[in-house]
Amino acid sequence: MTLTVTTEERRRLALTATGAELRADDAGTERFVGLASPFNVRAPIGNPKTWGFFEEFMPGCFTKTLQEGDQRMLIDHDSYYVVSRVSADTLKLAQSARGLEVDSALDDELSYVRDLKANLRNGNITGMSIGFYVVKDTWTMIEVEEEGDDGKVRVYQAELRTVQEVRLIEVSAVTFPAFVDTEAELKSVASALALRADVGAIERRAAYRPELRDLLQVVTREPGESTRADETTEPEHPTRRHLDTVDLAMRGLAARYGLKHPA
Repeated sequence: MTLTVTTEERRRLALTATGAELRADDAGTERFVGLASPFNVRAPIGNPKTWGFFEEFMPGCFTKTLQEGDQRMLIDHDSYYVVSRVSADTLKLAQSARGLEVDSALDDELSYVRDLKANLRNGNITGMSIGFYVVKDTWTMIEVEEEGDDGKVRVYQAELRTVQEVRLIEVSAVTFPAFVDTEAELKSVASALALRADVGAIERRAAYRPELRDLLQVVTREPGESTRADETTEPEHPTRRHLDTVDLAMRGLAARYGLKHPA
């Protein structure tokens, strides 16, 4: 049986980078507007010099998912705090020259929406994020120039992940606008490596960060199982059977590639 590796990923931006704000419409009603994911911006994921990479979202990567999906806007990626939804006509998502634009209604009858508005005004919530699955990407080597403390410019090689198509699940207003600890960065790198399924890429990074082997999260599906972009149901809580399936897949990959498998 052939197994396909999939994993949900998340990327975060500070509100200053997204231009997100509360804006009154023609009727004077406040809405949440902003840029959830910019195009043609090369962002470091982890440390690109050693165990990370650069990543860039290409224009048009959201085209299919916006046509077929039913995305939500959440708070901190928590499905309990649903702010708006595409099919309810309370969330509008569109691609512009800048990237993925968000325009969300804000229902004051929801207590957590009132809290969201207050938290945005007083600076407690300071970022935006997207939850997505990568459908198509490419990896290339690039040369990066970096100026050192001595003022000299040095060149190093790094990998660039170009994201060409994604299946968007949700956009979120988030408390932390960027990864604030190493483990979060490691998980982000591991997610991309799990999808890539390139043992060489894994081993090159594991030489610097052995923890990456243990952080790889694998979800398997059988051939023919649907992966349509409108499948935006929230992830189910892991069952014992699901965990056993994941563990079996991990052990199979470990045996095939000679990777360390967590005990």
